Amino acid sequence: MQPSDEIKAKLDIVDVIREYIQLRPAGMNFRANCPFHNEKTPSFMVSSEKQIWHCFGCGKGGDVLSFVMEMEGLSFVETLRQLAPRAGVVLKKVDSQITSKRNRILDILELSASFYYKVLNESQEARPASLYLKKRGLSEKTIAEWKIGYSPDSWDRVINLLKKNGYDENEIFLAGMATRKENGSGFYDRFRGRIMFPIRDFNGNVLGFSARVSPEKEKTEKMGKYINSPQTLVYDKSKVLFGLDKAKMEIKKASLAVVVEGQMDVITAHQAGFLNTIASSGTALTSEQVALLKRYTGNVALGFDMDQAGEMAAERGARGAMAAGMNISVVCVPLGKDPDECIRQDPAEWKKAIENTKPLMQYFFDQTFSKLDLEKVDHKREAARKLLGIVGRLGNRIEEDLWLKKLSQKIDVTENILKETLMKIKAGRRKQEEKAEYRQSGTAGAGNREKKAFDKKTADLTWADRLSELFLALLLKFPGNLEYAIANISPDSIGETLKSIYINLIFYYNNIGKELIFATSKAELSKFFYEDFKNWLKNQKEGEKTGELDDLTASLDHLSLLGERDYYNLETEEARKEILKISLELKRSYFDSRLKEIKKLITEAEISPKQKEGKEKEMLVLLNEFKSLNEEKRKID
Repeated sequence: MQPSDEIKAKLDIVDVIREYIQLRPAGMNFRANCPFHNEKTPSFMVSSEKQIWHCFGCGKGGDVLSFVMEMEGLSFVETLRQLAPRAGVVLKKVDSQITSKRNRILDILELSASFYYKVLNESQEARPASLYLKKRGLSEKTIAEWKIGYSPDSWDRVINLLKKNGYDENEIFLAGMATRKENGSGFYDRFRGRIMFPIRDFNGNVLGFSARVSPEKEKTEKMGKYINSPQTLVYDKSKVLFGLDKAKMEIKKASLAVVVEGQMDVITAHQAGFLNTIASSGTALTSEQVALLKRYTGNVALGFDMDQAGEMAAERGARGAMAAGMNISVVCVPLGKDPDECIRQDPAEWKKAIENTKPLMQYFFDQTFSKLDLEKVDHKREAARKLLGIVGRLGNRIEEDLWLKKLSQKIDVTENILKETLMKIKAGRRKQEEKAEYRQSGTAGAGNREKKAFDKKTADLTWADRLSELFLALLLKFPGNLEYAIANISPDSIGETLKSIYINLIFYYNNIGKELIFATSKAELSKFFYEDFKNWLKNQKEGEKTGELDDLTASLDHLSLLGERDYYNLETEEARKEILKISLELKRSYFDSRLKEIKKLITEAEISPKQKEGKEKEMLVLLNEFKSLNEEKRKID
């Protein structure tokens, strides 16, 4: 068995997809809003029985591997590497692709993290750092769980270690572990004499490091208290949430993510049992980070420092979540200057603060009005300026109206005036965002073009295509009706885009499928027939063009899930009636189309004597066919 097949056999697609998005039951299957395009009505479906997924909105679909590839932006080999440990599958490292640049960088980072952890625990040089961590209240168990380490104060210790393990200087540089020398010849270690916090993706892969200067060197250090890994092939700060690999299941369980600013806040929180805590690492919550969070919950509590900078961070941090329509609240830190200090002083107080979070807009209203005198006109103006800017980012119109009304009452200004002002703020913001997007990509409007292209593709489906989709979807779900279908519907009646599937289905049924249908119980027939036909199709197309097979299997998955979506509650007899009805429509559609075609050929021949000359027999055949089709059509009309 191929590693890919082994992984698919051992992993349940529903369990894997649930780690990314929230699935809701739909009969025997599951549905959700598609994570690959914006939609309000769920059109994304997952079949546990057939281990496939498909979106009827954007057209994407496949198996568990293709979903992770699409979601993570990984290659096929990278996806195997990511899922293999979870499935308990050992990948052989003989394939040269396994040693791709991205994977080698991940290996460099993992080896570096292990080295730093070893130095912290075994080197006398790291003793001040070790004492500092213990002074901050971290246990040995916590240090081990987070693999906190120490980078020796050396210019080449890490580089030499990595080179001994088979990595060249350029790879080490691309991993963010080395800095180029000023004269351009060679490299030196990026991190020296610092406490190392590995930054991991939500699967636990080390992507980079946050490095804090060792306490005894704080006064002499010129590069700042914290330095972080640069952006690399694997690390993009805007796409990572610190601690999510450890917190994701607890976030899902609690249906709440507590977002704090720093790594120490997260680590201290986890040690105290607040396992649904993650950090934005001092940045605003980006759209990518929000998308990560929405896989597990729609509820976010911001636990930022209780100072002016913390207030600004809360506003900045909430923008992406607000636009995504998430339910956001604020944790008012009761003790100390930050969550870390509060938890160390009294974990019970932090627990109480999380249980009594304040809705985001209420927090901003309270903070704003606590500093203003509403008897003064300029203070009313200042309140409107600040709060309208935040209200305008709410992704929910009902919430927007609610807070506009409250602001109107508070500053004694009519709602209409506030709405007009808000519209201007939004218009100005849209212009700025469009300009920024245009400058960044140089392809303004690309998204609209993609949407139009998809809409056109959908619109180009003929009536015969749509009928054919329903017809084949029903046959795959209720294959006991194939005998009737094959005897009554010719491939010519099937829309061009699906004709190949039907021809292959006929061939398969006549040679293999009949026996399978008679040998399989009704309860399992749909699943086994679909899987057997798909495997047969792959064997038939082996050695032929890969693209053709990919198109056929993608169409097959689409049809199978279409049947699950639209006919999941049909009984066998009801399905037969539906197939009869669609069969008549397919015949009628074919007759109409063919009659038009024949009429056009006859008309063209009559207009052009040259075309008519010598083709009397062909004309006679066409006329007979026209007469025969008309008679057949009258029978079903």
